[in-house]
Amino acid sequence: MEEGRGGLLSAGGILSIISGAFQIIVGAMAVLSELGIIFPPPSYETGMDLSRWMIVAGAILVGLGIVAVSGGFSAVRRNSFGLSIAGAICSLPCIFFGILSIIFVGLGKREF
Repeated sequence: MEEGRGGLLSAGGILSIISGAFQIIVGAMAVLSELGIIFPPPSYETGMDLSRWMIVAGAILVGLGIVAVSGGFSAVRRNSFGLSIAGAICSLPCIFFGILSIIFVGLGKREF
C-alpha cells in the first residue's frame, strides 16, 4: 500500500454509504408520501398525473441507494473493486458526495 493513500478508499466508501443512506431515505419518503402513507397526497393543479412518476423516481432512488451502500461497505472492507466503483457511481445523485466518492475509490484501486 502506498503511503498517504491509505484513507482514500475508506473515505470514498464512507461517502458512498452516507450518500446511499440519504438516497434511500429520500426515495422512500417520496414513494410513501405519494401513496399517502406518511403525508396526505399532494393535489396537483397541472392536470398531469405525477403520482406514478414520483413513485418510479423514488423507487429508482432507493435502488441506487442500496447499491451505493453495499458498494461503500465493499470499499471499506476492500472486497471487490467492481462493486465499490459501482456503488460510488450509484451515489452520484448526491452530487458532491458522489463525485468525491468516485474519485477516492478510483484512487484507492491499488488497495484491493
